[in-house]
Amino acid sequence: MENVHEQIQELKDRIELLEKDSPKDKLSIIVFSGSLDKLIAAFIIATGAAAMGSEVTLFFTFWGTAALRKKFRVKKDFMSRMFGFMLPTGFDGLKLSKLNMTGAGTYMMKHLMKKKNIVTLAELLELSQEMNIKIFICEMSMDLMGMKHEEMVDYKNLEYCGVAKFLAEAHESRNSLFI
Repeated sequence: MENVHEQIQELKDRIELLEKDSPKDKLSIIVFSGSLDKLIAAFIIATGAAAMGSEVTLFFTFWGTAALRKKFRVKKDFMSRMFGFMLPTGFDGLKLSKLNMTGAGTYMMKHLMKKKNIVTLAELLELSQEMNIKIFICEMSMDLMGMKHEEMVDYKNLEYCGVAKFLAEAHESRNSLFI
C-alpha cells in the first residue's frame, strides 16, 4: 500500500512539472520586416489573438524596428544619421513588400484600405495598446541602426530588451510567428 502512495505522489509531481512547463495561451511574434503589408498582418494577427483571450508579445527587430520611430530628431553620429535617413520614419513611410511599383502599389493599397474601412497601422497600434499587447524592441537592432529610445513611439506596454527576454516569452507561448 505504501508503494501505491509513493507512485501516486510521483505521478502528482510529474503532472505538476508538466503543467508548469506547458505552453500558455500566449502568442509571440517576431516582427522582422518593415514592410507595410507585413506589419498590417502582424498587428491584425496580434489583435485577433488578443481578442480571443491570448496574451500577445510583438518583438520588433531589425527593419521592423524602424516602423516604430516617430518623427523626432535627436543628436546622432554620422552613421546613425545615415541609417535614419535611409530608413522610414513611422508608419507613413512604409512600402509594400511586393508590387510597390515606386510607390504606386503602396498608394493603391492605402487608398483601398480607406475605401473599404480597414483600420490603419496607427489605429492597430492604438488598439494593440488598449488590448494590453506587449511590444518589445530589440536593443541590439536599435544600437546597430543608431536609434534612440526617445525617438520611438509612445506605448504603455513597450519594453527595450534583448533576444533572451523575447525567447523567455516565446518559450511560454503556445504559438510563435516570424513576420
